[in-house]
Amino acid sequence: MNFIEKLKIRAKECKMTIILPEVMDERIFIATEKILKEDIAIIILIGKDEEIKQYSNKYDISKATIINPFTSVNTESIINEFVKLRKAKGMTYDEAKNILLSDYMYYACMLVKLGMADGIVSGACHSTSNTLRPALQIIKTAKNVDLVSAFFLMIVPNCEYGENGIFLFADSGLEQNPDPLKLSSIACSSAESFELLVGAKAKVAMLSHSTLGSAKHADVDKVIEATNLVKKRFPHIHVDGELQLDAAIVPKVAEMKAPNSEVAGHANVLIFPDLDAGNIGYKLVQRLAKAEAYGPITQGIASPVNDLSRGCSADDIVGVVAITALQAQKMKEDQYE
Repeated sequence: MNFIEKLKIRAKECKMTIILPEVMDERIFIATEKILKEDIAIIILIGKDEEIKQYSNKYDISKATIINPFTSVNTESIINEFVKLRKAKGMTYDEAKNILLSDYMYYACMLVKLGMADGIVSGACHSTSNTLRPALQIIKTAKNVDLVSAFFLMIVPNCEYGENGIFLFADSGLEQNPDPLKLSSIACSSAESFELLVGAKAKVAMLSHSTLGSAKHADVDKVIEATNLVKKRFPHIHVDGELQLDAAIVPKVAEMKAPNSEVAGHANVLIFPDLDAGNIGYKLVQRLAKAEAYGPITQGIASPVNDLSRGCSADDIVGVVAITALQAQKMKEDQYE
């Protein structure tokens, strides 16, 4: 059984309600049919009847909950709640109504905010900003989290490195050029995400073009400072840096370059110094190593909202829904601790 199949089984046990608001894309209906057939999650689709029918005729989505914002009995109260939420920004009733009825992502975020759903998966045919802007405005950042970041869960076939070929790459989708403090926060969130999804201890490598002082540059200094901040702020995390990629994941290289490190040679969480490196890195591994890449998965929002790649397949959507369900379950558990 592969890794994603194991995640699906776990998601099936917790049965969260996940919204797919992009009913203008056929991949959503292919994914919905698979999710419902495998009983992975409860699915809400948002759209007008004619929008749903345009792409859904070939697929069995009979078990999905379909909400038409134009006819739903809840829309009026949702508009009023949205006005209250954005009143300080000058939101009027008419503006709120127009936004909610023209952009289903905003409507989806209000459903989550009001406790009518547990999470959202979007981005198959919208940009990252279209997906995350409403989430940050309405659902907002989780408590005790410094910032929202994004990661890719990478499943590399026939790979002896990482956690049997499983890695988490961050930030590969959102934070452009994090300073040392932000980089340390990304490392902490990523370690928690890895342990939730993979069920193994995170070993975090703070990546650079230098290994433990082999090069001198302001970019290296940033990673060194970030590593020290992780060790100070989150002493429970197994972390080391700065490390070159080969020193981070290849035991023989680690023996030469970082012989006293507990992380070097065994890292499974790779923290990139900026978005350029992270995004290029995940795409290289995805294309050249034929890895499965799930993401960008967000971390740090009060309820899970995940952004799909616009090149995603229906199976990718199914996998991200399973991941979102597990994130939602963990957040619910944390609320009662």
